[in-house]
Amino acid sequence: MQILPGGTATFLLLFGLLLGAFAVRSALRLSRVLRLVRHGERAEGRCADRRTVDRGPGTERSYVTEYVFAFRTRDGREIEFTDHAPGPFGFAVGAPVRVSYDPADPAKHATVAGPGSWGPVVMPVVFAVVPGVFAVGLLLGFMALRGWL
Repeated sequence: MQILPGGTATFLLLFGLLLGAFAVRSALRLSRVLRLVRHGERAEGRCADRRTVDRGPGTERSYVTEYVFAFRTRDGREIEFTDHAPGPFGFAVGAPVRVSYDPADPAKHATVAGPGSWGPVVMPVVFAVVPGVFAVGLLLGFMALRGWL
């Protein structure tokens, strides 16, 4: 019984496209973080909160630690944001951090990536490269099955 029309070739195509989309999304996140690190405004901030978030039933790790950072912009606005994977050991509440942000929208585009905190850069690299390599392999397999290679 065939579930998908085209069988294996269709599976390779669909799964390759899905992994490719995930890799592109991670690459865009990486690009945004690196742009902020290179060209964003800098501010001194602090780790405002460390909380445990329930990811819901059915997940392998149902709880994840989320870090909330706070900083003050040049025009005096107090901004709070969360950032992905701050590092292997995290931050203590109240710990000072260097924040890079986009002055046009600091609440949406801010990161703690930089010296001493490369987690927000490393994780998107891993999630762009690994699924990207698998996506290319799956799509090449699809092309080989179709006789295009």
